[in-house]
Amino acid sequence: MKKIGFLSFGHWTPSPHSRTRSAADSLLQAIDLAVAAEELGADGAYFRVHHFARQHSSPFPLLAAIGARTERIEIGTGVIDMRYENPLYMAEDAGAADLISGGRLQLGISRGAPEQVVDGWRYFGYRPPEGGTDADMARSRTGMLLDVLGGEGFAEPAPNPMFSNPPGLLRVEPYSEGLRDRIWWGAGSDKTAAWAAELGMNLQSSTLKDDESGEPFHVQQRKQIDAYREAWRTAGHERRPRVSVSRSVFPLVDDRDRAYFGRERGSADHVGHIDAETRSIFGRSYAAEPDVLVEQLAGDEAVAAADTLLLTVPNQLGVEYNAHVLEAVLTHVAPGLGWR
Repeated sequence: MKKIGFLSFGHWTPSPHSRTRSAADSLLQAIDLAVAAEELGADGAYFRVHHFARQHSSPFPLLAAIGARTERIEIGTGVIDMRYENPLYMAEDAGAADLISGGRLQLGISRGAPEQVVDGWRYFGYRPPEGGTDADMARSRTGMLLDVLGGEGFAEPAPNPMFSNPPGLLRVEPYSEGLRDRIWWGAGSDKTAAWAAELGMNLQSSTLKDDESGEPFHVQQRKQIDAYREAWRTAGHERRPRVSVSRSVFPLVDDRDRAYFGRERGSADHVGHIDAETRSIFGRSYAAEPDVLVEQLAGDEAVAAADTLLLTVPNQLGVEYNAHVLEAVLTHVAPGLGWR
């Protein structure tokens, strides 16, 4: 059984053609979609995080609200840009959201993607270490976050505290046991996937990655997953790691689907540059009748290799339509692939 969830960017724009015309619309509809997804039998509600954009930017209040409104569904991010984060404060927020949800948080983090502004983390008061890069800064903060989530005390208690302390060094609170094993790294290359495995993080791989061989996207992504799992075995971790991939999948079952996504039937991978130095391959979208989708997805090597599939949703089309898309995948596509 493959876990199936959705991934939303939380776009909003004050346009008459959008169902999410404000930040409030985007946030409240995200909660409603998570509730609907749980009722439909989906397994996860995940959210992309972007700063300086009309999208989701502060995930923990949203995740906590969804955790309070749902009972079973996993709630997570894909991904939080660690260049913008204070690891200790983040650990407190994540611990609170995880406790509210009853231990359902799946926290995806990474170095981040191209931004809306130049070096946006500077405006948050952060700088890379002397002689280092912003990527170094993100990975250093990731290591600190992982250490803090381990739950060991590290802070020297005051000699005359306002409230009594437990014995020994203190940790940040609230602490949520098990959250350390539910941290995921969004990897854009085989090398960073292996690095995530060495640190004991789960793997998130999205709809684009570095073009490292010229092969089709799904083949390169499957090889990335293979490299990750081999690095995990070499590291000797005891638990079994999790791997998610993201896909845009639209079953064409009614006139709305055909109007919105019928033109995507012939979608294919394409290559481009996300920055001046990185050649990337972008995976195709899937839009077809359910029986055709079953055949197409059965040939996607990365989807087959992953234990979790995150369906990217067009959130500006509203809760009702996105719930319809999820239901179509769960009822018309997933059973044909043995996922339900």
